[in-house]
Order: sequence, then structure tokens, then C-alpha cells
Amino acid sequence: MTRRHFVASSSALFSTAIAGTVDAGSWPTATQKANWDAQITPPNYDPATSNPWGLHQRFLPTRVVANDGLVPGDIHVDAIARYLYHIEEGGTAMRYGVAIARGNLYEPGTYTIRRKVEWPHWTPTQSMIERDPEAYSQYADGQEPGPKNALGSRALYLYVGNRDTYLRIHGTPWPRSIGGRASSGCVRMVMAHINDLYPNVEPGSTAFLYEAEDGITAQS
Repeated sequence: MTRRHFVASSSALFSTAIAGTVDAGSWPTATQKANWDAQITPPNYDPATSNPWGLHQRFLPTRVVANDGLVPGDIHVDAIARYLYHIEEGGTAMRYGVAIARGNLYEPGTYTIRRKVEWPHWTPTQSMIERDPEAYSQYADGQEPGPKNALGSRALYLYVGNRDTYLRIHGTPWPRSIGGRASSGCVRMVMAHINDLYPNVEPGSTAFLYEAEDGITAQS
């Protein structure tokens, strides 16, 4: 799959860490979740202008025109330009900046979002622990939810059929990684941004992750 399927021009555009789940452990209360949401949301937050993270302006949420024929509710990830698009009714899409996986850890493909969680648990996969034990072995039994959790404030779980791929679209406690290649497989977003996206994504929606390198120059 390549971005040729959906990239037009900037005027007409739409003109992971890999992570498991923890069955045990505590789940946050509604009050805890609300307090954490307040912690990771900038004062007087405006998605189009708030930028305490020092991101390039193009990575702030922007509504753009969508190509004809795209299904409202679906997500498209342009891995070259580092954009995620959520297709809306009426021919528009919301565009967000993202970070993708390092090197060959990025896995393009077509996925179904079968699960979504507010303030999720996180457990590194065995391959992550083997690849970087110093970073991940301390979390072998899982990391509790909270602003420092690797999945951040929200997570969308990507499946192929009924198989959990352990790939996620999720918030990150490292917002300065947005625009780069940083994760062990997942697609990262600023936590305040995925909090905006999250309620608009329905389970059963499709997520298209396009090739990271296909020889096309990204449009800004």
C-alpha cells in the first residue's frame, strides 16, 4: 500500500511503541482520568494554535478538504509527511501530526480499529524487551495508566480480522517526537490531539497505514 492511493495536492488533500495490554492492575477512576486530562491539556487550549510542545506549525490539527470517495470515519496515515487524517462527513478531514516507527519496525497495511481505551495500561512485547532490555525490562509486568504511560491518554487498537496486531494509534508522553520516526511500531500523537480525535472514532473503522518510503515527495 502506498500514499499514491490518497495523496493529491496540499490544496486538495483529501483534495509503536508496539504495546500489549495488562489484564491485572488498577483502572483509573473517572476523577483520576479527568485530572490527568487536565494535566496534559494546555491552558486555554485551542487545537489550531496551542503549541507548548514546540511542534512545527504544520503538525497542529487542521481541517482540510478530502478526496472524493473516502469513507467517513476511516483513518489514513501518511507515513512520509507524518500526518494522520480522520475522514469526516461532508468532504473534509481532520489532519494531525504524528510520529511513526523507527526503521523497519513500521508496518504499513489495512487495519480495523476494534478497541479503544481511555488512559490504558501498557506492556512492552517480548521482542521489545529483547531488543532494548534496559529501556523495557522494567515494564515487563506492565505499566499503570497515567501521564507517563507509554500509550498516553488514549489508544486505538489495530486488528487484522480478530487478531490483535499489538499496533496502536496512541498518545505519547514524548510530544517532541512528533514528525519523526521514534516508536517501536505504533503511531504516536500529542495527547491533547488524540483526546480530540478519540470520541470521533468508532470501533469497526478502518485505519490505512501507508508506506513510509515510496519515492514520493511529501506535500506540505
